[in-house]
Amino acid sequence: MFAKLQLDSNCFPVVSTFAKTSSPNVGVSVPTKTGVSIPSFEKVEPTVKLGEQRTGGTSEAEKVSGFRRSTENQKACTVFGPELENPDGRQRRTSPNASTSGKRKNLGAKLNGVKSNAPVRKAHTKCSTKWATYGGCIPSILQALDTVKDLDEALRPWEDTLNNKERSIILKEQSSWERAFEIFEWFKSKRCYELNVIHYNIMLRSLGRAKKWSLVESLCREMAVKGIAPINSTYGTLIDVYSKGGLKEKALAWLEKMNQQGMLPDEVTMGIVLQMYKKSGEFQKVEDFFKQWKMDERGDSDSSHDDHSLSLYTYNTLIDTYGKSGQLKEASNIFSEMLRKGIMPTTVTFNTMIHICGNNGHLDEVKSLIQKMQELRCLADTRTYNILISLHTKHDDIDMAAQCLRKMKEEQLEPDLVSYRTLLYAFSIRHMVIEAEGLVSEMDEKGLEIDEYTQSALTRMYIDVGLLEKSWLWFMRFHGTGNMTSECYSATIDAYGERGYISEAEEVFLCSQKNKKLSVLEFNVMIKAYGYVKNFVKACELFDSIESHDVIPDRCSYGSLIQILAGADLAEKAQHYLNKMQEAGLISDCITYCAVISSFAKSGRLEMAKKLYNEMIEFDVKPDVIVYGILINASAEAGNTEEAIGYIDAMRKSGLPGNAVIYNSLIKLYTRVGYLKEAEETYKLLLSSDAGPDVYCSNCMIDLYCEQSMAKQAEEIFRRMKRNGEANEFAYAMMLCMYKRLGRFQEASRVAREMRTLGLLSNLLSYNSVIGLYSLDGRFNDAVATFKEMLDDGGVLPDDYTFKSLGLVLVKCGISKRAVARLEAGLKKDYQSGLQAWLIALCTIVDVEVDCEEDGGH
Repeated sequence: MFAKLQLDSNCFPVVSTFAKTSSPNVGVSVPTKTGVSIPSFEKVEPTVKLGEQRTGGTSEAEKVSGFRRSTENQKACTVFGPELENPDGRQRRTSPNASTSGKRKNLGAKLNGVKSNAPVRKAHTKCSTKWATYGGCIPSILQALDTVKDLDEALRPWEDTLNNKERSIILKEQSSWERAFEIFEWFKSKRCYELNVIHYNIMLRSLGRAKKWSLVESLCREMAVKGIAPINSTYGTLIDVYSKGGLKEKALAWLEKMNQQGMLPDEVTMGIVLQMYKKSGEFQKVEDFFKQWKMDERGDSDSSHDDHSLSLYTYNTLIDTYGKSGQLKEASNIFSEMLRKGIMPTTVTFNTMIHICGNNGHLDEVKSLIQKMQELRCLADTRTYNILISLHTKHDDIDMAAQCLRKMKEEQLEPDLVSYRTLLYAFSIRHMVIEAEGLVSEMDEKGLEIDEYTQSALTRMYIDVGLLEKSWLWFMRFHGTGNMTSECYSATIDAYGERGYISEAEEVFLCSQKNKKLSVLEFNVMIKAYGYVKNFVKACELFDSIESHDVIPDRCSYGSLIQILAGADLAEKAQHYLNKMQEAGLISDCITYCAVISSFAKSGRLEMAKKLYNEMIEFDVKPDVIVYGILINASAEAGNTEEAIGYIDAMRKSGLPGNAVIYNSLIKLYTRVGYLKEAEETYKLLLSSDAGPDVYCSNCMIDLYCEQSMAKQAEEIFRRMKRNGEANEFAYAMMLCMYKRLGRFQEASRVAREMRTLGLLSNLLSYNSVIGLYSLDGRFNDAVATFKEMLDDGGVLPDDYTFKSLGLVLVKCGISKRAVARLEAGLKKDYQSGLQAWLIALCTIVDVEVDCEEDGGH
């Protein structure tokens, strides 16, 4: 199974982690190769001599725990780091052993009006069932600690009998790090208790999860003072908490320290390191580390035989890593090894494998996996069916997708929002009205919220099938709540406008105005709607009224109107708005100039086209190949060969020629000075040949038309490529970019959805195009979600263009440009931490959750 799935992996230097080296003789902290200093576990003499009273204030540990040991108890004192001020600024009590009831009564907890030094009634807690599984005295101890604040009182019945295991359970079961630390310090204050490495490990994890790094390091130094040697799980715990706490360099420093101690990570620690690399998208390092670990564990790098079975957690982590990095063969090999060695896969394992194979189009393997699940009696869960629903809709098998939902219900599984939304959207774009309405009814009965994306999809469905009354009732259902956003209003206007239902589009526009939701988005799509029905007068009137509604026209507002007018051969009118756009300082490229120049050239008014070209030069707007192509073609068609050659020379001086597009599609231009016309003739010759144009050549033509904003011609070639199964990711990305630049965001969104459906969203260009579209279109949730997908599932590293688009999202959501600049600076200082800061900032302002901790490779 899966033998045919192969994908070359990238080459990264192998991290040599486990070379046996001697331990350095270090003191309290030690710098590592990473440049990060961490505490050393080497035994050192305490800075406070045993039996000598310490002076100079209260330690950080004492301030947190509330304990201050007497001179007699200083023999148990340990070395801690710099002191911290109490967060609340109040002085902590100095002794938990006060003998008078007057001093004690304010320290205890009150339950139902009973003071803490009185008998406390046992209260039932949510943890009591779990506690009962421990047996013995543990449930009673935990209950007492949960209800009585004062530790002397809570633990008095068991103070003389607690053993190591019981102390470990007590520390581990504390939900609050403060309470755990308080108990830990109480144990230390009692000279009769032994605290071993397990107790310290528990505290390191508790404090690390709370990101109390100074206390973590204090405990490490304390272990060194007491001569408590770290074990494998100690290092694993430190690596785990630092990596999950966003301090990857610290985690790597502990890994290096472990190596320096000549200690080979056990499988649990190894799995923690794999998770760390996987979460940061360093998939090759996961593979390298794992292979090195296996060789070092065997102790013989030349041995090819390994009967050692890994844990389920490790197998799941490896499968998920290989899947996310696109290494299908490796993922299937790990899965096969897992079965061969008798490790029973879980639903998480199968879900991961199904997702990997399905997303890469290997449906036969998906069927095999489902059969294997049944053979092993591994029950599918809601996520299993959600994955299958998504896969079937992507491969246009809507009946199977619907059957998955029915099967889920038959197996007493509760469909969630993902289940309904995925299938509902699939029904809507296929105009399956009855099926879509059935799902809506189910969602209403269950009280599930219909998101704006699905809402817009159903509006378009009703419009596309001519059910205008239903489309209007559907719109009013959400408009009536008063919670519709500007984005949803604009999507509805666009849906009506595209089909020529201009009166309905106008009514939606007025509804938005009444609800005081008008933004530049509604104006832009309404202008475009007038363009669809060729009502150019109203388009201009609406544009001219924008500022009277306290809305400022943006680049898309001008661009859409200029494109509409230029395409309607209203070149003078288009030039008027081009001048206004220039005055507003919104021209950053030559796109709008290109449209107007093209309109003048098309009508034979070459002098006006030349005038605009010269104006571009004066305003330092750089002409591109398309502008030169238009002028070259117009000059050649008018018989002005010298002018055509002059533009060719100017193009050469600008450094524009010399790429494959020029050489392959503009050959005839240099012989007849005809640029685009000859490029088209060359392409027609290729179409009539036996071989026909290859994918690259067709892509060049699409690129050419897109750069010239000639949407109709680009769409024609694109449709032919799709019919022949030749349309690849580049072709889709170019179409998306063209629609985006024209301000035709609805078409751009459709292309983006098709790319997702076909699995053609994998490289940086495509992700940047989609993110740029959503940021310009005001779809901020979608922009952030795509960015997360880019990092988590795509494994693609963002570049400056990505963060430019995301910065636009933040600014549009009210974040200051200074704050965005700080985020950009953070990337340069520490890329991983900076990236996490971007994610947090973005997910704070939009409705997308940050993926924090992962478990089991799921």
